[in-house]
Order: sequence, then structure tokens, then C-alpha cells
Amino acid sequence: MIGISARLWLVCLSAALAVAAIASKNTAAQDTAAQDAVRRQAVLARLPEDAAQRVFGLVAAPSPGPARPIGSYSKGCLAGAVALPADGPGWQVMRPSRNRAWGDPTMIAVIERLAAALPGTGWPGLLIGDIAQPRGGPMLTGHASHQLGLDADIWLTPMPPRQLDSGEREGMPAVKVVTADGNDVDRSLFGRAHYDLIEAAARLPETERIFVNPAIKRELCREAGADRDWLRRVRPWWGHDDHLHLRIVCPHGDPQCVNSIPPPPPGDGCGKELDWWFTDEARHPKPHPPARPILVSDLPAACAALVGR
Repeated sequence: MIGISARLWLVCLSAALAVAAIASKNTAAQDTAAQDAVRRQAVLARLPEDAAQRVFGLVAAPSPGPARPIGSYSKGCLAGAVALPADGPGWQVMRPSRNRAWGDPTMIAVIERLAAALPGTGWPGLLIGDIAQPRGGPMLTGHASHQLGLDADIWLTPMPPRQLDSGEREGMPAVKVVTADGNDVDRSLFGRAHYDLIEAAARLPETERIFVNPAIKRELCREAGADRDWLRRVRPWWGHDDHLHLRIVCPHGDPQCVNSIPPPPPGDGCGKELDWWFTDEARHPKPHPPARPILVSDLPAACAALVGR
């Protein structure tokens, strides 16, 4: 007999292979290594030499010294980053060629603790996507945040009951668990184990926010019982149909790290504010002209020093 975790993995893998050729700007964060390489070269070709994406995106190693997240989640950097091991008890790192499994030690500890809390929930383990670059900062592809080592993508594909090889880690697509119309979760791919994973992440004391697809948030709202305060931390956002984005608060007492402003509002977030995400206004936002690339000089001065600028 195949165990429940193995069956869930096989179902999700089959679905992933069926959509492997489909690429979307909303899911670029989980691109395969080949897709990411194409995007990366296109971005490099148009960036000025002093663009923060270029400078930080090409750094291959962390800085020495103590860990310090500097700046904000979308405009900052990370000193003294540490790497999440490629394999651990309850996790495997995906897309290792991107070199984005670096984080503040607090984030690394949170991932390890989340993985340790999952046995018994039905979720077999974590497939970890991007955390941060070796010195944080803006990435060449896939994200606007993830700059402090305090954000991490966790796939909504269950970890298989074996160690993935390098080809699978680089090329296996993440599973989209939302229906094509965006109105609901795909119940053949999203079940109680997914719910338990997201709830466990939201209940971590360090969690600041979790971003998920609006349809996933709506499903959580339907299934939650009377204890709903954890839902406040789970926020709908475009994309995020194949992963959850875990963001933790700045480490206590670190004066150079800036938490999100404002914090998540009170309430479970299951009312009118969630309904808006299913309107035409939300689904077809007005296009904006491309923003000017963030330059190294736009970041905190300590970030420029981190890359010798």
C-alpha cells in the first residue's frame, strides 16, 4: 500500500508535469532553472551598472561578521547571512543553482522549527524555494521583497518520500493548487494537509505575514473553526497559487531592520476585504509604467558598504 503522503506526492507530481510548459509572470518566483536563466539574462541586458539588482544579484558569497538585516523587506540587504542546508529533517531546498537559500539566522531557525512541527499533520515535509541572496538585496528575477533574509517561499507541493536529485530540484515545476478561473482551490490538489501547513506557519510567533493566493485564503476562511486569530496573518496577494510566502518580523533589538508598516489589520481578513480580490478591479489592475531600477545608492548606506560601493 502507498501511504497518504506518497499518494499526495504522486497526485501533485502528475499535475505538475501536465502544466510544466506553462509560464506566468505571477509565478516567476518558482520558475525552473532554465526559465530563470533566460529571464536573468534579459534583465541583466537592460540594467545599468549601478543597479542594485545587478550588483547584489551577482554576489556569490555572504559577508563576514554577525548577521544584520538592513533596511526594509523591499529595499534592504543582509549582512552575515547563513545558508539553509540543502537537505534536513523535514525539508529539501529547490532551485539550488539560484544560490538563494541564504537567510538571517532567525529565519533559518524558523524553517527548521516549522519542519519539525509537521509530523502528524499529514504534510510530509517542506520544499523550500527562494529565501534571499548571499547578501540579500534586490533579486534579478522573481521577487520585489526577499531582501533581508526574512522572507521564504515554501512550495505547496508536498515533499516526496525520497531525496530529489539535482535535475528534479532544478526542473520540477511547483504545483498550482488553484482552479484556472481563480475562484477556488482545486480540491484534487488542495486538502487538509495544505491547510495544516499554512496554519502551522501562521501560528509561529515570529510570523509577520503569510501571502497566499486569494482563493487559498478563502478556503482557509471556510474551514477555520472558532479559533481564527491566526488567519489575520494570512494575506491574499496576486500569484502565490503554488507556494506560500512566509515573512517573519525583524529580529528583536536590531535597529537597522524595518518591519512592515502598517502591521496586518485586526480581524480574520475573511470579509469584504477578501471579496475585493475576486472583483474585476483586483483581477485586472491598471498597468503602470515600468519603475526605474533601484540603484545601490537608493538602499541604506550600510548596504552600499556591504558590496564595496
